[in-house]
Amino acid sequence: MSSDSLVPETKVLAIASHVGMQPPCHPCVAKADTSRLYMGESTCWPAGSNFCQAQLKVVLMRRRYVGNTMAAFVMQVLGCEVAALNTVQFSNHTGYGQFKGTKSSAQDISDIYEGLKQSHLADFDVMLSGYAPSAESVEAVGSIARDLRLRATMKPGSFFWVLDPVMGDDGNIYVNEDVVPMYKSLIRDADLIIPNLFEAELLSDTKIASFSSLSAAIATLHQTHRIPHIIITSVSFSSLSPTISIVGSTARADLSPRLFKIDFPSIDCFFSGTGDMFAALIIVRFRQAATASGLGSTRSWLSPDEVEATQLPLAKAAEHVVASMHSVLQKTKVARDDALEGIPELDRAGENLRLRRMKAAEVRIVRNLADLRESKVEWRAEGLGSESSDDGGSEKEEE
Repeated sequence: MSSDSLVPETKVLAIASHVGMQPPCHPCVAKADTSRLYMGESTCWPAGSNFCQAQLKVVLMRRRYVGNTMAAFVMQVLGCEVAALNTVQFSNHTGYGQFKGTKSSAQDISDIYEGLKQSHLADFDVMLSGYAPSAESVEAVGSIARDLRLRATMKPGSFFWVLDPVMGDDGNIYVNEDVVPMYKSLIRDADLIIPNLFEAELLSDTKIASFSSLSAAIATLHQTHRIPHIIITSVSFSSLSPTISIVGSTARADLSPRLFKIDFPSIDCFFSGTGDMFAALIIVRFRQAATASGLGSTRSWLSPDEVEATQLPLAKAAEHVVASMHSVLQKTKVARDDALEGIPELDRAGENLRLRRMKAAEVRIVRNLADLRESKVEWRAEGLGSESSDDGGSEKEEE
């Protein structure tokens, strides 16, 4: 997908966690040729730009891109106007094992949205919601989405909610137990949900151990909760396979699934923030694909029933998302290996090495903006029938 193909004008409300300092998305950063970025003794700027020294130093020197710090930046770089409503304010992501900061209450979240409404700044085309720290906060996020949906009632397709139901991974819940039923009560209001494999199990009440059971879980989510679009991320059923998958579907009018999957090589590295990166990219690419297919004024950007799974705008968008992400993460892995090379022997065990590894694996998003803008698709969507029992995949690439 060419950088010349800008997303249609899109205003996004992004409700998610926030770590570190927010990177400013100045036009000089969005337009900079990253191959020409260089670092002076105490300054850091694109050659020839007049960008504020202090601002760009924050963008290029800080590498903790998780939650809204990741999602808002990616969407801004690709042409979206983003308002970030942060559910937590942390010094760093929790993968480091320690952090400082605060959580926003449900009232805080509601109050900020009310302030946007009072100032006539709530004219959003898309809402992205991610981590919320409590069931009450999830409920507040759902109320915001429903209000935005109500305000767009007379214009089908003018509001689209992408919900990332952050609850846990690899069989472990890392939110309070009452968050799960709260998500179940509101996912029917979302247009697209993007759970990982474990979260899909929680939402569908289905044990997922193969592509066949995953297909059944997606069918249940379509039919029980009437969700138009679903993408399951980080799909893996074997640690021995060199590939990992995403599996998606857009419902037909009778709520039956149109299933596709994209297999791509796993990367032997633990990354943080890739779920947020995926969410941001899928918003941009799906908006582009739906508009190109003439679905921008259609409820939930739903394709006619005769469109096959592999030709769905959601599948085409996902192909570009996978291409961009894999390129960025592969380059991050190379940079990470270089950063860890030559660590003194005494640092090869214990806490210090763990923290060094975590820092070295922070996603190099700013240095690789070209991969976001221009995606070279290598892995195509394939149809996935509900009878499939293929158990390929890998668990190396983390959300």
